[in-house]
Amino acid sequence: MAYYDEQLQLLQQQIAQKRREESKLKELNKQREVLSARVSEFQKNKLDQQADVDQLEGHSLAAFFYAVIGKKEERLDKEREEAYAAKVKYDVSARELSSVEEDILRSEAELNRRKGSEQQYERMLRDKVEEIKFRGSDEAEEIFQAEERIAYIENQLKEINEALAAGEKALSIIDHVLSNLDSAEGWGTWDLMGGGLISGMAKHSHLDEAQKLVEDLQVQLRRFKTELTDVTIDADIQVSIDGFLYFADYFFDGLFADWAVLDKINQSQAKVKDTKDQMISVLYHLKTISSTSKAEMESEKVKLNDLVVKTIIDK
Repeated sequence: MAYYDEQLQLLQQQIAQKRREESKLKELNKQREVLSARVSEFQKNKLDQQADVDQLEGHSLAAFFYAVIGKKEERLDKEREEAYAAKVKYDVSARELSSVEEDILRSEAELNRRKGSEQQYERMLRDKVEEIKFRGSDEAEEIFQAEERIAYIENQLKEINEALAAGEKALSIIDHVLSNLDSAEGWGTWDLMGGGLISGMAKHSHLDEAQKLVEDLQVQLRRFKTELTDVTIDADIQVSIDGFLYFADYFFDGLFADWAVLDKINQSQAKVKDTKDQMISVLYHLKTISSTSKAEMESEKVKLNDLVVKTIIDK
């Protein structure tokens, strides 16, 4: 009997990857459905908010009323802020939906590449079972089962490592967001002390960069959740992961003009730091699972090697 049958192990890996892609595709389709609804909702809100701006900028009764009471510019500024906030939320969700659709195409292509792997595996498996029966060796059956356990653990580790890579990338973006918010806070403090045009421009530059990074972060947080589709996670950890999908909503809540106020920058910092703490907790949990799985795999490999040696000696 050929121990460590490389071809059979390769097929096991392909099947595991195929099933994983099927789970990911199912999760991605759910995300697409939710995001499509959100994009439609945010698009309607964006158009409504812009209509309010257009109304005040035109010759409507509302524009006339606010002009009479001397509040037109104040009201117009508020409507513009709301229109901009609505546009940003729409842009973020539309980009996220586009990213999901790209991931779906990649996942479908991956599934097409692995068509027929299960049938090939079944054929090879039958041949191996027949060989085990022919040899009538108890150790041979144990070796076969040990090989399957090791293959399962290896695939589990691969899933965890892919999730860890996605999470670490998200964590890196979070740090860049915080760095820009910290810089904006510093320039904002200087601005309050009479820093003038330069400090105001520097503050808004860092806030603009933070906004762009948050858009990137939202896409990466969603990908992180997708990578965890087949990884068993504790319920309290899962709550944090589910919350990642709505990070951008929480971050962009409120009027964008209020970012000029230091306490609003501080609130944004607090939200990002809270997300960072949650991400660190989830990654620690994943690393613990990974360490346990590695130890289990090493133990199984030792048992397998002992069985192989024993079988050879008995011959």
